[in-house]
Amino acid sequence: MKDQKAIIIDNAISIAGQTGSEKIFLFLSNREECGWFAKSGFVRAKDIVIVIPKELKLKDSWFETISCAAIRSSSGNLSRFSRIKYAFLQGVMQGIIKSDSKVVCALGAYDKSHLDTITIHDLGLSWSEDFPFDVDTIIKHRAFYTIMAAIDIALDIGALGREGKSVGTIFVIGDTENVMKSSHQVVFNAFRGYPKKERMITSGEVVESIKELAKIDGATIISEDGVVEAAGRHLEAGSVMSKKLRGLGARHRAAAGITKKTGAVAVVVSESTGKVTVFGKGRVIAELVPLISRRVE
Repeated sequence: MKDQKAIIIDNAISIAGQTGSEKIFLFLSNREECGWFAKSGFVRAKDIVIVIPKELKLKDSWFETISCAAIRSSSGNLSRFSRIKYAFLQGVMQGIIKSDSKVVCALGAYDKSHLDTITIHDLGLSWSEDFPFDVDTIIKHRAFYTIMAAIDIALDIGALGREGKSVGTIFVIGDTENVMKSSHQVVFNAFRGYPKKERMITSGEVVESIKELAKIDGATIISEDGVVEAAGRHLEAGSVMSKKLRGLGARHRAAAGITKKTGAVAVVVSESTGKVTVFGKGRVIAELVPLISRRVE
């Protein structure tokens, strides 16, 4: 009997052809799946894009074996739709797809050596309110790369918490001058006085500091070029009340408020669920959902 992975990929290729999809995102979760793919007949397929976890270590020889483009996605502690969304953002960032591309995805449950799901996505169309994902607002923002770095940090916090405890926090990225005017310090700013090169969000030490400071009250303010300006800021923009935000807490409403008043994007981690919500222009533009079973208790 034909291998299920091969059947899924064959069907994904067929669907891509019938729907005019530009790429097929194939999600591989572990070395076993990667080894199988390298020996399969799909290895030379130009339309396939391999999506693998960023922490998965593979030899250079494996990448030389395949002719496909590869995306290093976020850690595997995400639901299927969230893994897809994150891969799309990375794909646009790497120039593999465009913000209006049509893509077929083939994937399975994280950390399982099988594929069982095929989905079709037209990024040029709006997603439903149940799965908000406004690609253009994120990708066309001047702080896109910094937003992606902040989302990475937020996903780690949402999935793992800090020192075994759930943590909720806000990151506000871009339009720093106006954001600072619309907020005030509630605790000592641990980043004050350091040169810019020592406050870059791309620094491992800064990332760890941000995760540690996420436990305190207030938002972390980050410039569009990735400089952490402050932590522990209270946002004064006023909260936004709407039907779409009903049921969300003060942290989320404050994030909506600051993004409505300024040109910033806010990334919120829910303390209760670990869900990462991205706000822009006063509304939810993306949600990424960790698998809570993987959070440290």
